Amino acid sequence: MSRVAELESAIQPLGSAVVAFSGGVDSSLVAALAARALGDRALAVTAVSPALATGELDGARHVAAAVGIAHRLISTDELAREDYRRNDRFRCYHCKTELYEQLGALALSSGYATVLSGANADDAGDWRPGLRAAAEHGVRHPLLEAGVGKDEVRMLARELRVPSAEKPASPCLASRLPYGTTVTPAALAQIDRAEQALKALGYQVLRVRHLGSLARVEVGADELPRALAAPAPVIDAVRAAGYTTVRIDERPFRSGSLNAAG
Repeated sequence: MSRVAELESAIQPLGSAVVAFSGGVDSSLVAALAARALGDRALAVTAVSPALATGELDGARHVAAAVGIAHRLISTDELAREDYRRNDRFRCYHCKTELYEQLGALALSSGYATVLSGANADDAGDWRPGLRAAAEHGVRHPLLEAGVGKDEVRMLARELRVPSAEKPASPCLASRLPYGTTVTPAALAQIDRAEQALKALGYQVLRVRHLGSLARVEVGADELPRALAAPAPVIDAVRAAGYTTVRIDERPFRSGSLNAAG
């Protein structure tokens, strides 16, 4: 049995499912598998909030259409939760609690049997408080349960011609804030403006770390030499988003750098 067939056979007995769908490669693969296994009894749901970066919603819509799954939007209000705004190491737990409460309610009211996430096997070895929230709400993780890690996720996404197969990871904008820095709509919007300005310059793999009036720009290894050789456009673009001081990190972007700093 092929890996795709194995995953489909694990999803099919569920009968119906709501997929927590960001449009990233992990949730896109789960959406594609759910569509194949469940047909019109699969629904991809994207949560919209101030923490969603510009362009992510359009990308999710494109992927949903391409893999043939019904797609719905909901609004989440994690910013109304004081525990989320406080932004300690459990921020993702409070965010996912908001998400899974809403998805669970939607599934129940619309007759879907369960909620699926895109968590993969590599997530089990990382700091993922969101997995605790998932466990509390009965969320299933087809990729993690089957031992599918990130490299295999991308391979299977290519096999199924999922448009986001090569998409760089794009976690919520709040992940750019160091732990202990209050999450506010203004800070999220400022980060988004800065990152969109850098994308307009042609940078694809990047993060703008929000350190008050200081922005630390991290760029992917392939693009970092260009940023360091011609820093002025990068600095000007980020300053235009409202930062007073801009520093380009001489080390390439690495996921979880704020976790390491914390």
